[in-house]
Amino acid sequence: MNRSAVIAFNLVLSFLGVTSAMATEEAKYTVTRQEGVIEIRDYEAHILAETQVDGSLENASSKAFSRLFNYISGDNQSRNKVAMTAPVSQSPASEKISMTAPVGQQGSGNRWVVSFMMPASYTLNTLPKPNDAKVTLRLVPAQRVAAIRYSGLWSEKRYQEHKTQLEAWIAKNKLVINGEASWARYDPPFMPWFMRRNEILIPVTAR
Repeated sequence: MNRSAVIAFNLVLSFLGVTSAMATEEAKYTVTRQEGVIEIRDYEAHILAETQVDGSLENASSKAFSRLFNYISGDNQSRNKVAMTAPVSQSPASEKISMTAPVGQQGSGNRWVVSFMMPASYTLNTLPKPNDAKVTLRLVPAQRVAAIRYSGLWSEKRYQEHKTQLEAWIAKNKLVINGEASWARYDPPFMPWFMRRNEILIPVTAR
């Protein structure tokens, strides 16, 4: 495990606590269709704190985690702490991310956007402004997504396998992809690999 991964591990461990029994707030959605491990979900609007980093899919979250964690831990103009939520998401970066565009995001080389969902009790007006200019806040409108759930290691190979499976299901069911895929993780690094909840989410619309 590289140094940045170790730092990220320690930050998660100290923040969540191994013995913590408190529930973590998750993005709110309604399941409209389910077929095995694949679901069609309608997500409510929510706000993301996000940052862009360079690197591989597997290393991007380690690079970005401390930056986002510092923000929710008080590195902001109000010096307020923001509760941890799930999932931590990662998707390909695009030029529009820096302008907080909610749609039309495109992959750009090895750049990635890593994000934390903000608690539902906040709005863009009430969230504290980040001190770090590399951390931005973005409102994601309500949207429909296709989701595939799987457990196991956080590897690019497993990500690509399940992304391909989900894209094939979307095509078979005559849905249209209208946004970038996001890789969502719900568990800290100390969770045994076989118990981890991982998901790939792709925005879709009916043909």
